[in-house]
Parts: sequence; structure tokens; C-alpha cells
Amino acid sequence: MPTRVYLDWNATTPLRPEARAAMLAAYDLVGNPSSVHAEGREARRLVEEARAALAAAVGALPRNVVFTSAGTEANALALSPGLRGPSGGPVERLLVSAVEHASVLAGGRFPVDKIGLIQVTRSGVVDLTDLKAQLEDGPPALVSIMAANNETGALQPIAEAASIVHGAGGLLHVDAIQALGKIHFDINKVGADLATFSAHKIGGPKGVGALVMTEGVGGLEPVLRGGGQELSRRAGTENVAGIAGFGAALKAALQALPEDVKRMVTLRDHLENGLRGVAGATVFADDVERLPNTVLFTAPGLKAETAVIGFDLEGIAVSSGSACSSGKVQPSHVLSAMGYDPAIAQGAVRLSLGWSTEPEHIKRALEAWRKLGNTLLKG
Repeated sequence: MPTRVYLDWNATTPLRPEARAAMLAAYDLVGNPSSVHAEGREARRLVEEARAALAAAVGALPRNVVFTSAGTEANALALSPGLRGPSGGPVERLLVSAVEHASVLAGGRFPVDKIGLIQVTRSGVVDLTDLKAQLEDGPPALVSIMAANNETGALQPIAEAASIVHGAGGLLHVDAIQALGKIHFDINKVGADLATFSAHKIGGPKGVGALVMTEGVGGLEPVLRGGGQELSRRAGTENVAGIAGFGAALKAALQALPEDVKRMVTLRDHLENGLRGVAGATVFADDVERLPNTVLFTAPGLKAETAVIGFDLEGIAVSSGSACSSGKVQPSHVLSAMGYDPAIAQGAVRLSLGWSTEPEHIKRALEAWRKLGNTLLKG
């Protein structure tokens, strides 16, 4: 029986060997990282090494990195009413792009009547004109725009958005969970005030995330209260093994990034050309800059749920969109926000690649699609 092909890397990634080794070593430590004895200091060292690695990778200071249980918690922590920058009053409302992850669309701790949606273009890129207009019509806002969309892979104009947001006296949060390890991301170069990350998207373990802030951001209110961990910004004993795995995975991902990007772009383009050759398939957001590993496509009459099952039976793991909602039979909210008809949005299938994706994997995926396209869509 042929080995299965995994093409759902945007949902989660395999654990990198470097992360596994770091975690196994950390599991042998007995100390609590908050303890002052030698055992505690050794556990603390692993946490701080990972903190320093993430800070260096994204252009921040280690003291401005807060480890959380996941990217969702990091987003909830970031979306705090009352946040303020070095020179400005606290934010009073939240504006999020219409294509954000569900954990951002939920609005964190902002009341529903203080949350507004920023429109996007047909290509899934945030409409900067709409952003500017909404910022001009109200008090200071926290704006949340993802660096790269988890479904289409479309990259957002973060630097341009940051300039608009700061000009209106607001703050910018960037969900960079899909960007880390796939493109270069520097919180200062793009002008973000806060950014969020997740370990399991880069070959680290599930259950570890992080919020990173620039110097001078204040007013952050913890979601979890109790102990003084993470400089009193997130109570609870740190997940030492998970955090160590996060740091090790990040170092490995960044070291391999240049070659991985070149290889994945070549494989992605070959995949897209093959998909388009069957059943009139189209690729979404292919006219804008995207992640090197992401393909979201559909074909006339295609039902995503049926296609995902069909690929699975052929030994290919793909997705119908965000892993957090792929079990629900409903149109992609991303494609709906982009202006696509619900019938089209309900037929979108996502294939995402990673560091171990090989040409043979793309060949098998295309063979499966030719078979599915000639059977599921016949007539």
C-alpha cells in the first residue's frame, strides 16, 4: 500500500526532529521554571533560550515575548481594550479584516458593539481605503490584520496598513501564525505593534503559542490571572518542553527558509498548472503575492467535503479550508468576504506544502485530482 501524502501543512506540521530532541531533553528536567534552585534554573534556561530565539527571529526584545498555550490564546490576549502605544490614548474599539482566523473574528475581549469589519478585495487583500475611512470615523482603534491568509495564502500589505493605523492614533496587531517560517517577518520592519505566533505551524509541538509586542506597548490585561509568570502577563506554569520545542523548531525553520521557499514555489506552481488542466479548475488569489506553499482551488460543481474525502481515499491529506472549521459543512468565510458566491465558496479545497513535500507527492495529488475531476464532476 503506497505511503500517504500529507498536503495539509497550513493546518499543522509534522514535528521536526530538532524539536523532538529538545522536548525529550526538557522532559527529563524536574524543576519548575519559577523555582530558584538549580533544577528550576535549568528549566528557566530552556524557556529563556526559546524566548530569545523568537525575539531575535522577529526583531523584538525577549522581555516583550509572552508564551501562551496556542495561537488562539495569543490572539485573545492581544485583542485587549485599553492597549496603548508610547504616545497615545488607549484603544477603544477593534477593527479586523473580514478574512481573519476565527480566533480574531471572535474579537478577544472587545464587546460586540465595538468590533468592526474591514473589507477585502476580490483577491482577498485588505481594502486600505476602507481601513482609512473606518479609522477616521471614530475613536482610536486596535486593528488586526493577518500577515498571510491561512486559506488563500494571500499576503497582506502590513506596512502600508501600519502607516494608516498609526496616523490615526491606533495600534496594529498582526496574526503572523501562517507567515512564520514561510516568509521573513520582522515586527519592526512591517510596523506592527503586536504579533502572534504558533509552534505547530513551523514543526514545533501543538499547544504552544506566543504574543510578541514592540517596546512601549502598554495596557495589556492578562486573560489568565494568578501567578506572576511571563512578567505577570500570563499566569500558569510554563510548558517547558513545548516552549523548548518551539525554539528548536524555529531555529531549524529559519535555517532552511531560503531553500525551502525556492523548492516550494516550484512545486506549488507545478501543482497549480496541473490542477487548472482538469475540469476547469481555478486557483484563488493567484493574482497577488502569496505564501510559497499554499493553493486554494475549486472547479464548477465541486463540493469540498466530497473532494476532501475523495483525496483521502486516494491517500492524500488535504483540507477544505481552516482546520478549525473544516468539520463544518459551510462556505469558506474567506471566499465569501472576497465576494464569491456561496456555491463557489463551498467547493474550495486547500492544498498546502511543507519542507518534506517532494515532486512525487505533487504527482500523486494531480493523479488523484484527474481521477476525481473525471468522476465527481462528470456531466
